[in-house]
Amino acid sequence: MLSAVLEQAAGLTSGALQAIAELERRVVEVDGGRLKLEWDNLRGRSGDRVEDLLWWEGERLLGFLGIYGFGESPELAGMVAPDARRRGIGSALLDAAVPLCRERSDRQPLLVVPRESIAGKRLALSRGGALDHSEHHLVLSGEPTSGPHKPEIGLRPATVADAPLVVSLLEKGFGWSGPDDLGDRLERTALIELRGAVVGTLFLERDDDEEASIFGFAVEPSLQGRGIGRAALRQACEQLRADGARRISLDVDVANDRALGLYTSIGFTPVTTEDYFALPLS
Repeated sequence: MLSAVLEQAAGLTSGALQAIAELERRVVEVDGGRLKLEWDNLRGRSGDRVEDLLWWEGERLLGFLGIYGFGESPELAGMVAPDARRRGIGSALLDAAVPLCRERSDRQPLLVVPRESIAGKRLALSRGGALDHSEHHLVLSGEPTSGPHKPEIGLRPATVADAPLVVSLLEKGFGWSGPDDLGDRLERTALIELRGAVVGTLFLERDDDEEASIFGFAVEPSLQGRGIGRAALRQACEQLRADGARRISLDVDVANDRALGLYTSIGFTPVTTEDYFALPLS
């Protein structure tokens, strides 16, 4: 019988990334939906601290749990091989992750659980988890729907000097409480302009050659409802498509019917719903 090893990884080798991708493929093939593994983050781990936990048996990866966060509540997302479940692997990964979260933040970590995962929900509840919020995951697989051309609305890349403005927009839009220094995240930030004045922001992220994501989408509250967000989102999707992205994804809180209506009007389709369970740090 092969011995099991729980690896606490500070940075991921190419071999580990390949094993995680293969495990993800097997899990999605059986369970459907998607896993919120944040591949751009996995490939760009700094290696300065442990952020990933891997359960190996021999050379086979049977479980994975990643820790993600930008100063707010850390998020945990992972998976266990379908043929290795009910063996306590998920529990062992989570038990190892919580102390690491406690070292990096005084906020409760959020375990991301696909709503269809009964085992994931059971694990969260067994650790004293409480539902914090839920999000729909949507995907645009073709061109965005057409709409009126609005030349007064445009997108431009953010600069370092724009960081305080981006933080202010995120505070208004999401109650952002992360660091004032957005780090390399700023490199993927676009600002929405109305006649040259900044009125919103969004992050554009390439997950791989054909996949892209949009998040942190916010428009000044006083200017919402004027079609600015719809025009900017359409431009962002067109830009990503022209750059080679075949699929574009984004997430929206299940309680935000207004935003959900905006996204579906552009052509996004809901794929899955994910529940975020706040876990105690003790």
